Amino acid sequence: MSLKTLLLAVTAATAFSTASFADHKSVEIEDAYARVSSPSAKTGAAFLHITNHTDVDDRLIGVKSDVAARVELHTHEAGDNGVMRMIHVEEGFDLPAGSEHVLKRGGDHVMLMGLNRSLAHGDVVPVTLVFEKAGEMTVDIKVDLERKAQHGEGHAHGHGHSDGNVEHDHSKHH
Repeated sequence: MSLKTLLLAVTAATAFSTASFADHKSVEIEDAYARVSSPSAKTGAAFLHITNHTDVDDRLIGVKSDVAARVELHTHEAGDNGVMRMIHVEEGFDLPAGSEHVLKRGGDHVMLMGLNRSLAHGDVVPVTLVFEKAGEMTVDIKVDLERKAQHGEGHAHGHGHSDGNVEHDHSKHH
């Protein structure tokens, strides 16, 4: 094989692999942050924006992190008395092909229970998201105690205590 033929083969292979990589579709995580209600809090929450760029329906079915004894997917629902409460969503969150799902304050979120260390502004929390089809994806989530709730995201709430509007319901965890 001549040098010219070898260089053409390498160039073609590189172009093919680059095109393949550029066209690769995946699940993307953006705008992730975590919060705690106080430096001594034993619970916290993480929020993020998930986009499924694939052609396949998927589902976020679990979450884990070494920073807490228990890590679960949660949402809010209105109780019988009209008070919003957080509940564990055992089945996870649907992520249809080509769609996005936002985990936000006052809505779906990642709950960190039994924190094994205090979390301060700027700390980084490694969280592994478990997808039914995409598998596991570890994301380093920065603690942001200064971020205000975005319009339409509900109110900021302290995890681990009732603030008159939100209560944590552990009864559905067992």
